[in-house]
Amino acid sequence: MRLPFVKLRMSTGVSTRKFDGALLLLGAMLLVCVAGCNKQTAHSADVWATVNGKEIQKDEVEKYYRTRVNPEGPPPSQEEALSLKLNVLDELINNEILLERAKKANLEASDGEVEDKFTELKSPYTEDEFQRQLKERNVTVDDLKRDLRRQLSIQKLLNREVVAKISITDQDVVDFYNANKAQFNVAEPQFRVAQIVVTPVKDAQVRNRKNDDATNEAEAQRKVKMLMDRLNSGADFAQLAMDYSEDANSAATGGDLGYVPESALSRSDPALKKALLELKPGQISQPIQLKEGVRILKLITREPAGLRGVSDPQVQQTIRDTLRNRKEQLLRAAYLSIARDEARVANYLAQQVIETAGKLQDAGKSAVPAKQ
Repeated sequence: MRLPFVKLRMSTGVSTRKFDGALLLLGAMLLVCVAGCNKQTAHSADVWATVNGKEIQKDEVEKYYRTRVNPEGPPPSQEEALSLKLNVLDELINNEILLERAKKANLEASDGEVEDKFTELKSPYTEDEFQRQLKERNVTVDDLKRDLRRQLSIQKLLNREVVAKISITDQDVVDFYNANKAQFNVAEPQFRVAQIVVTPVKDAQVRNRKNDDATNEAEAQRKVKMLMDRLNSGADFAQLAMDYSEDANSAATGGDLGYVPESALSRSDPALKKALLELKPGQISQPIQLKEGVRILKLITREPAGLRGVSDPQVQQTIRDTLRNRKEQLLRAAYLSIARDEARVANYLAQQVIETAGKLQDAGKSAVPAKQ
């Protein structure tokens, strides 16, 4: 510490000897303070950060880091590895701050909520597939449930402190529409389509709620007949798609493929285009035999080309979702900034990176589990 120059005047009655003594005493006090501060911040090399006294260990950062590195790709450089670990650590710091707030507000997720979410995550997989997924990510069931509790608790906190404060008025919708009319001008007719897919081959990537997979032609035919019988009896298309569709990308959304432009139909199989053009909104097609299997289509709605009005329900929903997402991101960022300002955070990994100019050998090692 560099002391400012002090010009002494004899008229003050203070002698230079006394002043020198005061300086020595001040220096001694500073040394004691520095020693005490160093003692307080001493920490194990395995501790990479603390949040209000709670430690975040190196192993925890490494565990999440490994899930974000592609084992199939080239290993990251030391700088890339350290940068990613700093990002992971920053997320863990933020999570710890928010989790602590959730606990203080009595918003921590209950055991029942954690179990419900765990069951939901596990349901698309067989037990063997689920265990394989855990092994590939190097996490245990306890690790997963602990993460779920943290995520659910933080979400409950943010729902109360952020989401509940968001309000989108009708005027907000109109103002957005008037400023962005061009994006609601549809250049060509569109079809909102849902599908159920059945294939006659075993597929390890099937992700429906019943883990149902036809493995040969006979099983596929029986499955298609069962589905059509249930659809003709009034069963819900989306529910059947979630339970039985063998398309990994759309089963979870009830088979919904979103809006398909008319020009895209010309690039699809002619049988699909023909079946879809013959449907009216709400109708379901007969099974369509394709090379890769059978598809059953549902036309949810057909949208003509032209400018959509602000009163269009789809336009309204799109605008409200857009505005809500924008406001939520803004309020989340502001809330987190306040929470971090009020927390005591020490990021030892960041300090070491600066002190070593990014040459932290141990922390920068980018070892990734070998491919199984």
